[in-house]
Amino acid sequence: MTSPVDADFLLVGASEVVTCAGPLPAAGADQSRAGVIEGGALAAREGRIVWVGPEAETDRIRLIEGGRRLDVGGRAVLPGLVDTHTHLIWAGQRADEFERRLAGASYGEILAAGGGILRTVEATRAASLEELTAIALRQMDRLARFGVTAMEIKSGYGLETDTELRMLEAARQAARQRPYAVTTTFLGAHTLPREARGSAAAEEAYLKLVIDEMIPAVASRDLARFVDVFIDEHAFSVEQARRVLDAARNHGLGIKVHAGQLAVDGGAALAAEMGAISADHLEHLAPEAIEALARAGTVGVLLPGATLFLRSHDYADGRRMIDRGMAVAVATDLNPGSCPSESLPLMMQLACLYCGLSVDEAIVAATANAAAASGLDPITGSLESGKRCDLLVLDSPSRRDLLYRLGAPPIWRVLAAGRQVPGPATS
Repeated sequence: MTSPVDADFLLVGASEVVTCAGPLPAAGADQSRAGVIEGGALAAREGRIVWVGPEAETDRIRLIEGGRRLDVGGRAVLPGLVDTHTHLIWAGQRADEFERRLAGASYGEILAAGGGILRTVEATRAASLEELTAIALRQMDRLARFGVTAMEIKSGYGLETDTELRMLEAARQAARQRPYAVTTTFLGAHTLPREARGSAAAEEAYLKLVIDEMIPAVASRDLARFVDVFIDEHAFSVEQARRVLDAARNHGLGIKVHAGQLAVDGGAALAAEMGAISADHLEHLAPEAIEALARAGTVGVLLPGATLFLRSHDYADGRRMIDRGMAVAVATDLNPGSCPSESLPLMMQLACLYCGLSVDEAIVAATANAAAASGLDPITGSLESGKRCDLLVLDSPSRRDLLYRLGAPPIWRVLAAGRQVPGPATS
């Protein structure tokens, strides 16, 4: 006789429970492993899943006194979404630059006029810890309204030690006030600050600041799990990035790379060589780099919202990556310059429409694979015993409607660690 399972939460009445369970991407998992249980059910205790299976077998679940039974009324249940690439903490606004770009101004012209990323840096440097924490909370809640229950938050708008640390501390303080699963990434090597431009000596001085002061400070205060670097002709070279990533590993931090957004730049090859947990963007990717990333087990993170917002036609070829054995994730790239959007479902739709993913591949990309790219896969990203009870309940009987309803995901309820998140995007 099967032993009863004690739970304080039991979900029933689902048309389908989409588990996304299975081996990690590095183990050669099927990108489309949605793992659908028709008429499924789920039980949890203290915010952790204790059982998933057919509703016909819920007689083994013993709901403890005070426990809650949720009947979802024939709706589809998925894992909470995981946004593995966000820059969600920034101060100031740049909406006027959107109008200027529509009128024909180039990014270089906007930058020369005091706009662009350096405008965000200036505003963020002027913001207090309390202000940045409030910004983080607001943005996290906006992501959650679109079904996100776990997220990676990058720094990168300080470009000086104090502000970079303040951004990461704000992310940490915000995470303590919400039920979301949060990981943080130090991105001091995002671009060169204004004071480091104009000479090779100034550029080298900033690079040394990142390596010799910022990374040790981040590591000693346990403010980030990963270090990221933006490789681009307007940011950092492959060899400069190598120095940053070597310093990160020497301080026990994981590594990530912004690679191939505007050109084939060697970033993807470096990510594979150094065993980065993820390589992000990848709009321009040499065929041999795909093979190298697949062998390294590095997750390729697609950011099609940035491609769309920048009015580029060079979308990352997710279909080719998957067919060559790469694990692929999808994220928002939420940021003030190239993708001011909190809608991960929209990015999943773009990944289907322009990057070649199927519906189930996009779902896995924004759940299990995204969790792996964030280092959060031991606790979230799939519906399995022992993981957080992070749930996205659609106001639809089919998971397909999450991708079909363009820009208006039919979200009925979102739970993070078993706690309901207020205010779904369409409520």
